[in-house]
Amino acid sequence: MSKKQVHPFFISLQCFSESILTRRRAVKRMRKEKQRLKNTLVDWAEAFIWAAGVVLLINQYLFQAYQIPSGSMIDTLLEKDRIFVNKLIYGPEILPGLGKLPSPVKPKREDVIIFESPEYFSNGPVFDIAQRIIYMLTLSFIDIDKDEGGNQRVHFLIKRAAGMGGDWIETRRGELYFRFAGENRWKNERDYLAERGFTHNLSRLVKEDQYPAMEAKGRLDAYMILGLNPPEELSETLRAQRIHGIDQFAIASALYAFRREAFPHNSRYRAQAVQQRSWYVPEGRILPLGDNRDSSHDGRVFGTVKASKILGRGAFKYWPHTRLGGIR
Repeated sequence: MSKKQVHPFFISLQCFSESILTRRRAVKRMRKEKQRLKNTLVDWAEAFIWAAGVVLLINQYLFQAYQIPSGSMIDTLLEKDRIFVNKLIYGPEILPGLGKLPSPVKPKREDVIIFESPEYFSNGPVFDIAQRIIYMLTLSFIDIDKDEGGNQRVHFLIKRAAGMGGDWIETRRGELYFRFAGENRWKNERDYLAERGFTHNLSRLVKEDQYPAMEAKGRLDAYMILGLNPPEELSETLRAQRIHGIDQFAIASALYAFRREAFPHNSRYRAQAVQQRSWYVPEGRILPLGDNRDSSHDGRVFGTVKASKILGRGAFKYWPHTRLGGIR
C-alpha cells in the first residue's frame, strides 16, 4: 500500500510555521542577551556610583587627598608629594566650600594644617564644587582649576601653624623669635622647638654671611627712593659679597629701617619698619608658615588666617611610595 502524499500547500505551511517559530526564538534570545547586557551595564553603573559616593563621603568628611604644589614645606613635605589630610579632626565642611561642622578639637601650635589661600580668586560656587568633586574622586590626580595659561592655580595651602593667638613674632636675619602671650621676653623659635621635643626641620637657603650684603642692598634702595647719594661703603659691601640667596624680609626691613631713621617724625615710616620685621597674631587666628623659610609664600605675606577656617591636619603621605609615612 503506497504512502499518502502530503499536499505541497501543507508542506509550505509547515516550513513557514517553523521559520516563524525559529525567528521568534531568535528574537527572544536576542532580547534576553540585550537585557543581560543592559543589566550588566546597570550593575557596573550602580557599582561606580556607589564607589564614587563612598570616595566623596570619605574625602569630604574623613580623609581627603591633596598634592603638595611647591617646595615651601621642605623637608617635611616635598613638591608633588600626595598626602591624606584628616578632615574630621577640626570639623569637616558640610558641603565643599559651604559651612563647617563643629569640633571640640582646635588647631595646635606646629600642626601641619590645610586652608584655602586668602589670595585665591574663586570662579564661582558651581565651578568650585565641580572642581573639588573631580579632585576628590581622582585622589588629587586630576585638577581642572587652571589659569588662562594652563598653569595650576593654588586653591589650598599646606603650612605649619607657627603663630597662635596672642603671639608677637619677629624676624632677625631670617630666624624667628617669639614673644608668647603673657610673657615679656623673646624666645628663639629653634630653642622653643627643641625644648618641646618637636623634630621637624626648619630649612634655610640663605646663609648667615649673606645678610650684610642684603642689608646693604636694602639701604641702597632706600637712598635711591629718597633721591640721596649713598655712601661708598654700601656699594663696596655689595661688590665684595655676591648675594646667592634672597631674604625679601631682610632687604625690606633694612630699607624701611633707614627711612624711619631718616624721617623719625614720619609715623607711616615707623609703622612700615615694624611691619616688615614683626607680626602680631590676634586671638582666634593663626600665622601659617612654611618649613622652608626662605622659599615660602605664607602668612608673612598674606597675613593670619581664622582658626575656624582651617580645613584639616596633615595625616600621612601616600605617594610616591618611597615616602610613605606619617606627617609631623
